[in-house]
Amino acid sequence: MNEQASRLKVLNRKVPPTMKALVSYGKDDYRFEPEYPTPECGPDDIIIKTEACGVCAGDLKCQHGAAMFWGDETQPQWVKPPFIPGHEFLGTIVEVGENVTGFILGDRVTADQIVPCQECRFCKSGQYWMCQPHNIFGFQQENNGGMAEYVRYPKTSLVHKVPNEMDLESALLIEPYACSKHAVDRALIGCEDIVVISGAGPLGLGMITYARMKNPKKLVVLDLIDNRLEKAKEFGADIVLNPRETDVIQAILDMTDGYGCDIYIEATGHPSSVTQGLSMIRKLGRFVEFSVFGAPTTVDWSIIGDRKELDILGAHLSPYCYPFVIDNISNGNLKTNGVVTRCFPIEQWEEAFEYASGKYGDLKVAITF
Repeated sequence: MNEQASRLKVLNRKVPPTMKALVSYGKDDYRFEPEYPTPECGPDDIIIKTEACGVCAGDLKCQHGAAMFWGDETQPQWVKPPFIPGHEFLGTIVEVGENVTGFILGDRVTADQIVPCQECRFCKSGQYWMCQPHNIFGFQQENNGGMAEYVRYPKTSLVHKVPNEMDLESALLIEPYACSKHAVDRALIGCEDIVVISGAGPLGLGMITYARMKNPKKLVVLDLIDNRLEKAKEFGADIVLNPRETDVIQAILDMTDGYGCDIYIEATGHPSSVTQGLSMIRKLGRFVEFSVFGAPTTVDWSIIGDRKELDILGAHLSPYCYPFVIDNISNGNLKTNGVVTRCFPIEQWEEAFEYASGKYGDLKVAITF
């Protein structure tokens, strides 16, 4: 592009040169920037005007310096500051590059959290969610996230249209529910299985409403907060238990003739939930680990091998899940009512992060624009 054409493109832009954004310059160094540069639209890019962005537990752990993001003596730093956080976002297309097809100005869209490179062995085999470079919206400066007025979707983004009639509170759950679906799919739930889901936060609730569609023999949900257990019951749990009030390991053993549950899905990110699950799962059971942890977990690995011969399965991101989730939120099969409990403008991001911690009883908190 010659200099005159470049100047003309800038003059014809429909988005302002600067925007409001939350920017991470380092762990515990997050700043609201009222005039941060707006992303440029390349020939293969899409620019959206952000509608809203959910605050994820991963965002909180990153802000507080968790080693999986910032590195430690055993793992390298993964984040690339300065970056704009946020991966649970959606918006309306305001610019499209000349090479973009299938999308037009005004489309309401969201995208998979990961931006696959399409060149590594994982991408070439269709396992794009494990892309080796692993660039994800909201953690690297090349792929800034949704806690800003405008976001760029680069060429290899996996973009999905969102129905205009879907209410914002439901649309904000597309990304977390897609992750929930992948975790439940990993569990291979059958109709004779007794399933325990540990954690009834937003992602746990997504697992519950989707697991209900699998029609297990019994769906048991554990959480320390009673109002979350009430919501779990509303979303399809058969039995809800509070580990503060009940010996949940013994309760599961009692309802299974001493064998233990068939499937345990860990969705709390707390070490005690891992050891609890290993104690209540039966021999030859399936344990699905979903959470992001803020600290290491120590377990007796002989339980996994010599004692029970368990299948231990990880669950990462949301491969091939967005179309199903969008359709089933739209038709009401996946329940969303009451999960988004509070929204804040970007200027009040500190309050949003504080409420997203759950200390005031909130489930999903979002930043709106």
